[in-house]
Amino acid sequence: MKHLIQLLFFLLTSLHCLAQKNIVNEIDSVFIQYSSAKNINNAVLQVYSTSKNIDLSVSKNNTSANPIDASCQPFYTASITKMLTATSIGILKDMGKLDFDDKISQFLQEPLMNKLHFFNGKDYTNAITIAHLLQHTSGLPDYFTDETIDSSQNIINQLLVDTNRLWTPYEMIEFTKEKMKPHFIPGQGYHYTDTEYVLLALIIEKVSGLSYNAFLKKYIFQPLVMNDSYINLKSSPIKNQLPIAKFYVGDIELSSIKSLSADWGGGGLVSTTKDLITFLEAFNADKIVKKNTRLEMQNWINESVGMEYGFGIRKVSYKDTKDQNKKLTLIGHTGSTASFLWYCPELDTYIAGTLNQLEASKSTIPLVYDVLKIIEGK
Repeated sequence: MKHLIQLLFFLLTSLHCLAQKNIVNEIDSVFIQYSSAKNINNAVLQVYSTSKNIDLSVSKNNTSANPIDASCQPFYTASITKMLTATSIGILKDMGKLDFDDKISQFLQEPLMNKLHFFNGKDYTNAITIAHLLQHTSGLPDYFTDETIDSSQNIINQLLVDTNRLWTPYEMIEFTKEKMKPHFIPGQGYHYTDTEYVLLALIIEKVSGLSYNAFLKKYIFQPLVMNDSYINLKSSPIKNQLPIAKFYVGDIELSSIKSLSADWGGGGLVSTTKDLITFLEAFNADKIVKKNTRLEMQNWINESVGMEYGFGIRKVSYKDTKDQNKKLTLIGHTGSTASFLWYCPELDTYIAGTLNQLEASKSTIPLVYDVLKIIEGK
């Protein structure tokens, strides 16, 4: 009997190991498929699930001869930053220093606030709340991508014009006020804009008395031992000294240009898949903000087909986007550099990574879906 039990244990262990190996091979094959697309020089993917005993990291790097641990490769996360900015606001809420429904005029003063939101002949600046900023419902224009009123270049098109320019948060807000118009009255629409997250970072600084970078370090990076994370051009990692992975638009490298300083509270985070998953896992476990605050942050509104937006966090329903019978959802965020950080509650699985190519940003949702289908089928 003892030998029979040992044999059964051996067989079950062998089958489990074989299944895990198959998962690894299939995910690796999917990663190769997506990372082999045109212009993609650097890519990284990490899939992690404690309940399914999965911790897989794969990478591609055409620009370095020195292989490193894929999960420790720092990369530009772009708009994934919004999750940490929003969480920082949540931390201040839990401290009793602000509420989501507070008017931003309580924290920001003139001249920054002078006609910040002037729409159809009326000034709605004093109607904007922190929640409006968090959920992209303020109506404010996006200094990065919106059209200007005088047909001049928006900031995203200026990045390569003067690559050495160091933008301040105040310059970005003034650019928005002078060159663009709001889209709607606060609370009466949805428009995704980095302008709001510059304002949120300024509120964090005003309320906490710390720089935005120092706040992240004190309340998120250090407690969670996110030693590889920092704000680009503003701070440095706690320990890691590895260079940032190069990322591109077309064949133009953007990684080292100083004008990326225009990407701050809405997109300036440099991190690793390991750190990002650590953050999202702690967030979901209510180790960063209180449960009630986290649930408030997941007050979803419609963004597009199959996508909803909360407070700095996004939800994707594959049943709606892929017309599948089985519903799989993602909670997290993406970035314009083809970066992504997601948690799938149905499969208890975290997926993070980047393709480091702006043109590949629309490929990440299908990539994550293909990975999840492999895990779901096992």
